[in-house]
Formats: sequence, C-alpha cells, structure tokens
Amino acid sequence: MDDDIAVINQNTKIFLIKNFFKKNIKKIIILIVIIFIILISFFVFDEFKKSKKEKLTEVYNSIIFDKESYSNKEIEDNMIKIINEKVDTYSALALYYLIDNKIVNDNNKISELFDKVILINKDIELKNLVVFKKALYFSDKYSENEMLKILNPVINSESIWKQHCLLLMGDYYFHKKQFVKSKEFFKRITQLNNVNPKIKIDVEKRLNRDFSE
Repeated sequence: MDDDIAVINQNTKIFLIKNFFKKNIKKIIILIVIIFIILISFFVFDEFKKSKKEKLTEVYNSIIFDKESYSNKEIEDNMIKIINEKVDTYSALALYYLIDNKIVNDNNKISELFDKVILINKDIELKNLVVFKKALYFSDKYSENEMLKILNPVINSESIWKQHCLLLMGDYYFHKKQFVKSKEFFKRITQLNNVNPKIKIDVEKRLNRDFSE
C-alpha cells in the first residue's frame, strides 16, 4: 500500500513538473536567452576593457622609449587618457611622467590628476604612496592646513608610508621655522615600531643636531 502511494506521489510530481514546463516553456526559453546574453555581454565588455588597457599600455611604453615621435600635446593627451581610463599602475606612472617632464605645469590641473589617481587606486599602499607624492609636490605651495588635510589619513594609519609623511611634515615645519612642531613630527618617527632603520638614524641625528638644548 505504501509503495503504491509512493509511486502515485512520484508520478504526480513528474506530471506537475511536465505541466509546469509546458505552460511556461516560452518564459523559460526567454529567461535562458537573457541569462546567456548577459553572460556574453559581461565577457565581451571585459575583453573590450582588457584590449583597451593593453593598447593604452602600448602607447605609454611607446612614449617612454620614443618620446621624439610625439609632440608635448600628444604626450599630454595620451597620458591623461591613461589616467582617465584607470589603466592600473600605469595611471600613476603617467601622472609622474607628466610632472617629471614638465608636460603639465598648471597646478590646479595637476592637483585634479592626483585626486583622480588617488581615487582609482584600489591597493591601499599604492594609494597612500600617491597621497604622499601629492603632498611632496605641493609642499612648497600649500598651507599647513592643506598639507595636514592631505596627509592625516596616512599619518593616522599603520601604512608603510606613515614614516615618510611624518618626515615630510617635520621638514615642512622646519623650513617654516616652526621648530616645536617640526621636533614633534620627527620624534613621532623614532617612536614607530616598524620604521626604516636608515630613516630612524637620520632623524635621531637631526634631533640631536638641530634640537638639542
């Protein structure tokens, strides 16, 4: 008896499943087609992005090794395109190239490009490095508040670039003849656990030489 009921239940389930597919076959086919199109679209888009990045990387390398073939305007346009297209670490390298070779001299534009590179960097330490480089570049142009606004997120973190940011602010205050603040930032470096030995020795020498009473 129990076996007969089990067979009936099994047959009922099969009938319901078949009936469901018969009634909804069009919807099921449409759903499968949509899923297939979405997967293909993701694949095509990803390949398109990879291809685009590879081309921009080739352009970057071409400029680096054959600068004479490009005008300054072409270099600027291509490097900014690399930055805007978020071509991994090449975006940061493109920015540094524009600055080092004085292709872009407008400080407002350089600041905007720095902010773009900082925003697109997913690796936290690479991001912090760009933050440090921005502060270093503008250290003779920015006010104390502007410098601290840029560097505080790194200074208040455990980043490997923290010691470099503290050193930069120590130098910044020293050149401003604000020796109390300068000494404070230098001392913070000596209190770090994972400070670079060379930086620590140099800072300790400066503390003894420039701030000894």
